[in-house]
Amino acid sequence: MWFKREQKKNRRLHRHHVLDVKVRSDRVQALRMRLMLLALMVPAVTVLALYLVWRIGEATLNVFVYENPDFAIQQIDVQTDGVIAPEQLRRWTGVKPGANLIALDLASVKRNLELVSLIDSVSVERVLPRTLKIRVTERDPIAQVNVPCADGANGIVVSVFQLDADGMVMQPLDPRLCTVPLLQMNSQLPVIAGVNAFQLQPGRRVELPQVQLALQLIVAFDRSPMAGLVDLRRVDVSAPGVLVATTGQGGVITFGLDNLDKQLRHWRLTYDWGKNRHLEIASFDLSVTDNSPVRWMLASLAPEIVTPKALKPLKNRRKNV
Repeated sequence: MWFKREQKKNRRLHRHHVLDVKVRSDRVQALRMRLMLLALMVPAVTVLALYLVWRIGEATLNVFVYENPDFAIQQIDVQTDGVIAPEQLRRWTGVKPGANLIALDLASVKRNLELVSLIDSVSVERVLPRTLKIRVTERDPIAQVNVPCADGANGIVVSVFQLDADGMVMQPLDPRLCTVPLLQMNSQLPVIAGVNAFQLQPGRRVELPQVQLALQLIVAFDRSPMAGLVDLRRVDVSAPGVLVATTGQGGVITFGLDNLDKQLRHWRLTYDWGKNRHLEIASFDLSVTDNSPVRWMLASLAPEIVTPKALKPLKNRRKNV
C-alpha cells in the first residue's frame, strides 16, 4: 500500500513538472516572437522615417530651390578665345531662358559644347543667383584641306576642312556664325593636298604620318627664319618619303621627313645667297642632304607679291561677351 501511494505521488509530481516546463517553453517562445517582431519593426520604422524625411526634404528643395523663380537664369555669360559668335555658343548649350540655375545639369551643357569639332575645351560655372558663366577654348586651325564633291546640280563644290596642330579635323563653320569672315580665315591657311577624303572625320584626329609631318612642317615654318620672307601656300603629302611645299612666290621646296628645323635653316641660307644675286628659288630639294639641288629664276620673273603673309601667333585669342 505504501508503495502504491508513493507511485501516485511521484506521478503527480512528474505531471506538475511537465506542465511547468511547458509553461516556461511557451513563455520563451512568446518572448522570442516579441523580440523578432521588434527587430523587424525597428528597421521598418527607421526606413519609413528616412523616406518621409527625404520626401519632405525633396518637396522643400523643389519649393525653395529648384522651382524658385529667384534662381531663374537671366544671363548666360559666354567668353571664347576664338571666332565663334557668342550667340551661337549660347544656342549650342541647349539652355532655355528662365531655366533654374541650381537644377541645371552643368555636365550636359559642357558635353553639348564639346561635341562641336571647333571647340577644344569648355568650363561651366554657376554664379548665383541668376548667371551661367561659360568659358570656351577653340581649336586653333593651322591648315586646311579642300575636298571636291558633287552638288545637286551635277556640279562640283569644294568643302573646306580645317586641321589644328594635333591633326584634329574641324567641320566648316557657317560664315554667319563667325565674328571673322570665313574666307578671310581660310585664305591665310596653308592647304594640305593629297589627303584621302575618307580620312577626314570632324571631331577626330588624322593619324596618317604624312599629314602629321605636314602639320609639324607648318608649325616649324612659322617659327623659322623663313617666316615672313615667303608665303607657305601648299604642302603635298601624296609622294612617299617627302613633303612638297609650294610658296606664294612660285617656289617648290621638297623636304625630307627628318630634321625639319635644320632643313628650314638650310633654306634660309640658300635664300639669302640668291637674294644677294637677285635670284629667287624656283625649286629646291632639301631631302637630299649633301649638295641639295636648287634651280634658280630671276627675281624679276618671280610672281609679284604685294605683301608677304603677316606672321600670326599660334593662338589668336579674342574675347567675346
